[in-house]
Amino acid sequence: MTEKSHVSTYHPFIQRQADAQPMSLSYLAQDWPNASEWAAAGRAKMAELLAYDPQPCPPNAQVLESVQRPGFVRHLIRFNVTADRTTDAYLLVPDGLNGPAPTIMALHDHGGFYYYGKEKSCQTENIAPIMWEFANRSYGGQFFADELARQGFVVFVPDAFYFGSQRLSVDHLALDFADELNGLTPDTDEYVAKFNALANQHETLVAKTLFTSGTTWPGVLFQGDRAALDYLVTRPEVDQERIGCAGLSIGGFRSAHLFGLDPRIKAGVVAGWMTTYGSLLFDHLRYHTWMIYVPRQLQWLDLPDVATLNAPRPLMVINCIKDALFTMDGMQAAEKKIAEVYERMDAAENFHCRYDDEPHSLKPPAQDAAIQWLKKHL
Repeated sequence: MTEKSHVSTYHPFIQRQADAQPMSLSYLAQDWPNASEWAAAGRAKMAELLAYDPQPCPPNAQVLESVQRPGFVRHLIRFNVTADRTTDAYLLVPDGLNGPAPTIMALHDHGGFYYYGKEKSCQTENIAPIMWEFANRSYGGQFFADELARQGFVVFVPDAFYFGSQRLSVDHLALDFADELNGLTPDTDEYVAKFNALANQHETLVAKTLFTSGTTWPGVLFQGDRAALDYLVTRPEVDQERIGCAGLSIGGFRSAHLFGLDPRIKAGVVAGWMTTYGSLLFDHLRYHTWMIYVPRQLQWLDLPDVATLNAPRPLMVINCIKDALFTMDGMQAAEKKIAEVYERMDAAENFHCRYDDEPHSLKPPAQDAAIQWLKKHL
């Protein structure tokens, strides 16, 4: 029996559009005599497509809280990502640090869990049962940013747009969108679960509103990560020549773009978000968030092409064999494309792709591999 597409009989026509895209700024599209000029052209095109470039502003950072944790101090920091918008972040500083140290931007996931952002990568006090369930499912109960800090890295974990401190404000929603939350106590499992469902339903409206305004959701996400990096490099604990990035799921998507688009990043780990876009069109896009869409991007660059804009700097990709968000063909095609770029640059050893026999997650064995990769290259 013929398999049925999630977009019905439209799929062949849509797939033909994708297959016809030249991806003309891919490193593999032609011979580029100057890799630096190629990377600059790719980054400039992505900046144009992302369509979000607010005026830089001072971070005006405030330390709101400092908590001693086993092996490190966790600082809660609030800073400006734009002149009219702030976010919160955790800065983890290892105990006994004597000078600038290798530093990781640890980028939290999506997971349909909007109420928290940075807390999904850092274990906080009095953690709620619903958060434990999420941490066990996605991270095997080991909080990735905490583990990085215990291994000697300074770690910065900012809340992304639409998560945590930047989550949807139910108090300012029009109409009766948030009626289900009336009478519930914030931070309780019931409130968090219903908030997450509301935020998930509201993604479509926020995406339509962003696109109609002339910008893109990825543009807003990635600008926030670059603004976080702008602040991070001012910290005395940070060795500016040894900054890496890592993340799972939408955090992996963010990591792929921060690595590819910002040359201040010296090594990267992309977990649970590396594929070709064309492989998603038949029956996988229904599983994905509105936060990934960059209109017209495929004309110039596929996702693996974006990640290679920082080649030959070290890049690790971590895929899960049982990941329902991607096809195996799509993950393997992305791996092949990235590997070929590194081979052409005589730096094959600087790219590694790992497959874990797991569903969508970043559990301790994969975390440990990522940490060893970052230690080796930073």
